[in-house]
Amino acid sequence: MANLQLTRNLYKYREAHNYTQDKVSKYLNITRQAYSNYETGKRNPDIDLLIKLAELYGVTLNQLIMDSYSSSLIRENRPPYITAAEPESKATLFLSKEETDLIMKYREASPEDRYLVMKILNN
Repeated sequence: MANLQLTRNLYKYREAHNYTQDKVSKYLNITRQAYSNYETGKRNPDIDLLIKLAELYGVTLNQLIMDSYSSSLIRENRPPYITAAEPESKATLFLSKEETDLIMKYREASPEDRYLVMKILNN
């Protein structure tokens, strides 16, 4: 069953950014017809596509899926998620700004501080 709010938001956010279905589908690496099915409610996008769409439009997943469209929600060049990929696999992890900041602080920490962080996290 289609999420009517999502289908409406997909259309509204795409139009607000002056994107074509073709442009969005290329960004998502799917066919235009597959993307069209999401806008019309014939199919539901999986979580990975939803995250990419939220990133594209600069909104949160909640705003994309559940909230009514509002042009005031669009944040230029400030996606809510940052992608991180595992080099050995094709797996992707989506990090919030808070998680990214934590990783950056960990990288800058001394070996002793890193040890303490790992000790806390492993308990």
